[in-house]
Amino acid sequence: MKWPAMGYARVESLDELWQVLDAAGPEAQILAGGQSLLATLSFRLSEPSGLIDITRIAALRGVSVAGATLRIGSLTRHAELGRDPLVAAHAPILAEAAPLIAHPAIRNRGTIGGSLALADPAAELPACVVALDATIVVASRGGERRVPAADFFQGLFTTDLQPGEIITAVEVPVATPASRQTIVEVTRRSGDYAMAGLAAVLAMRADGTVDAARLVFFGVGSGAEIATGASAALIGAPLTRATIAAAQGALADDLDPPGDLHGGPELKRHLARVITARALDTFLASAEQAA
Repeated sequence: MKWPAMGYARVESLDELWQVLDAAGPEAQILAGGQSLLATLSFRLSEPSGLIDITRIAALRGVSVAGATLRIGSLTRHAELGRDPLVAAHAPILAEAAPLIAHPAIRNRGTIGGSLALADPAAELPACVVALDATIVVASRGGERRVPAADFFQGLFTTDLQPGEIITAVEVPVATPASRQTIVEVTRRSGDYAMAGLAAVLAMRADGTVDAARLVFFGVGSGAEIATGASAALIGAPLTRATIAAAQGALADDLDPPGDLHGGPELKRHLARVITARALDTFLASAEQAA
């Protein structure tokens, strides 16, 4: 199919964006990386009155650290996440997630802000920012507001973004020596959407005791699903195969996955248990791994 007829505007600052948004009306859509939007236009699943291209807004780019916070501009591309030294040092799960996203052509164009705004339930980055307890910075003509990532995602392709708002940045607490982060997913083929995935962030003492845990699943529900029971099962004791098994058992109450084109709910539950073990095994002491 061909795209519907529409207007197009390219802006180079946030002030210019607010002016163009006011003139374009509520049916206009923001174009960042465009890796999902352009496909929906081609299939006539989306018919906006116009596209507003924000890719030249310099204020939405860049990665920096201030105090205990890593700030990632919303126009940071997936490929940039994978190679940025600040991301690798302070939020390694994001660097680990980047190569899992689709294919190189998409990673070279898609942006973290676009992925979070779309809120695809099988996407890696929404689960990662929830696991990291990140803050989503959004802005409008009226100013900025900050939304905890766990509150930002509200369901299937649904977020807390209001009309006239865009994501400007993601703020992540920097990793400490106690931080343990990893992401694991199962796909049929490299580049496919995940059949099931897990973003895991733990805080562990030198003796292996888990002080905090957040296990966030994707591809098994309507969005980034926090496994509260499984996370709680890990806290307060050394991480062992027994505590991992307890976390796996708690998933029965945490997750209620719908069936999809990949398989039914029981397959999803099985995959969730498998990837829980795979993710947490990476944090076990060497001696425990060899047991």
